Amino acid sequence: MADKHQVIFYPVGNGDTTQIILSAGRRVLFDFRHTGKAEDTDTPEIDLKARLKEDLQKIDRDYFDVVAFTHADLDHIQGSTDFFELQHAKRYHGEGRIKIRELWVPAAMLLEEADKDHQGEEYVLLRQEARHRLLEGKDILVFSKPQGVADWLEPLLKARGEAATARDHLFIDAGTLVPGFTLAEDGVEFFCHSPFIKHCENGDIIRNQASLIFNVRFRADGMHYDYLEVGDATWEEIEDVVSTTRFHKNDDRLAWNLFNIPHHCSYRALNEDGQKGERETEPKPLVKHLLLQGKPDAYIVSCSKPVTDMKESYEQIQPPHIQARNTYERYLKEVRGRKFLVTMEEPNANKPEPITFEVTFAGVTWKRSTSVGATAVASSSPPRAG
Repeated sequence: MADKHQVIFYPVGNGDTTQIILSAGRRVLFDFRHTGKAEDTDTPEIDLKARLKEDLQKIDRDYFDVVAFTHADLDHIQGSTDFFELQHAKRYHGEGRIKIRELWVPAAMLLEEADKDHQGEEYVLLRQEARHRLLEGKDILVFSKPQGVADWLEPLLKARGEAATARDHLFIDAGTLVPGFTLAEDGVEFFCHSPFIKHCENGDIIRNQASLIFNVRFRADGMHYDYLEVGDATWEEIEDVVSTTRFHKNDDRLAWNLFNIPHHCSYRALNEDGQKGERETEPKPLVKHLLLQGKPDAYIVSCSKPVTDMKESYEQIQPPHIQARNTYERYLKEVRGRKFLVTMEEPNANKPEPITFEVTFAGVTWKRSTSVGATAVASSSPPRAG
């Protein structure tokens, strides 16, 4: 049977939830954002909890193989602690909760502290869950190992009679492949671009800087296609990724057929604060280099509210920013890409549906939704074999 992978982007407002469904059936979920208002049929945001549960029930599953939280901002974790089973406390078990077979988190999620007035917030529960899994030594991968994590973990391991290095296999460094997935067996591999240890070494942790960034490489019947999953990185982190990747001669890991752009089409993923531009945002040199790594017929996806080209949009303070969209579209055109898509615009802004791509031998195909229950397709052409 021919290989067919899927990448699905969910319309959850200015927030992220993306699912990868591999040809052999394994499922990887990046981030989770469900707001209470989404359960109201009069709102455009999708009822994410209901949709994901319905999809899992169709295949008789109650779990995801992997759930990766790129960082702990609310628009990437909201509703997650009500939806998923958390191993660290029985109160978060059962009652239809969805299991996480393997949790992926940046090291920052282990280190962030909260005062007593914020102990109910979801990121604190996820921090507790991540710490519990790491201490138990199962069902988790942590990306980067700064000294702060070692300082917390090693005394606890010593008290359990275990070596300080007993959990080293659960830490993943930038510039390496994530274990557990291979092109040969799964048709996919995850190359970790970031975070770097330095993102957690200076005391104050800025979540966007310490978020997960991946090159996801698919193999479909011998052909390779690349997806960039970039969390909420700013231009500084993108330039770090580009310069480090080039230094280590991993330039091919910057290529993309599909690009989930950072931070809901914020101009600050392209240039520094105050440099939004009148009509476009001029990207920093290494950010521009990444934009030019797009392949012919590539797609860009903005997980955001609609990005409208109206006079008042150019004065908008919070993302999405029309100046950033104009920049992305210009560079997409320059690399002969296919289309810039916005999760809250397809097929329309009143009732958006998930944006689904299929990855096959023939390329990356957008299963375009023309109306409820009807689809059209737009395909990319095969770039290379290997």
